[in-house]
Amino acid sequence: MPYRTYQSYCDRLRQDMYFLTSNGRLSEHLVDKVILQLNRVYPQILTNKEAEKFRNPKALLHIRLSDLISHLQKKGDKHCQEFYRALQINAEQLYNDLPSRKTLKTSASTGIDTDKEKYILTDRGPMFFLACFSVAAGLALFMYCCTPDPKVIGGAKKVLGFSPIIIGRHVRNICMVYIEDTSRKN
Repeated sequence: MPYRTYQSYCDRLRQDMYFLTSNGRLSEHLVDKVILQLNRVYPQILTNKEAEKFRNPKALLHIRLSDLISHLQKKGDKHCQEFYRALQINAEQLYNDLPSRKTLKTSASTGIDTDKEKYILTDRGPMFFLACFSVAAGLALFMYCCTPDPKVIGGAKKVLGFSPIIIGRHVRNICMVYIEDTSRKN
């Protein structure tokens, strides 16, 4: 298993800051919802005074969001984590598109190609399948040949005589000897 380094929420927020503050990513309404959630649901994260400061409509959205992110980074990892939780609740698609989320998903992979994994049924290979199929076909043929009707035995001899490709030569010879022995007894 590859070694993964722990990335704190503050580091992730630093990595996502440009993505979040670029024009058009977060609307005024969405930023207000996140700020209100951090203030009302988690009042220890943002006080009323801080929430009013970051919701000030006179300041540009880009500046308010940058200030909010810087403020949360100064307060610590728990505050940044709550910001991510609020963002996930209010804008799940944006949350899933964050660069740090894509990095986490990539580093968390185990190295197994999941597209290939869907089609792999067993790791035993084709020879195991052929062996099992041969045993099943042999048993079916054995059951078919064990009927006391002599007409069926003659038909089985014809099938076995023309099937060197289907079953191996040695298996075919053994089955032919068995059929001849059973036909002599009758």
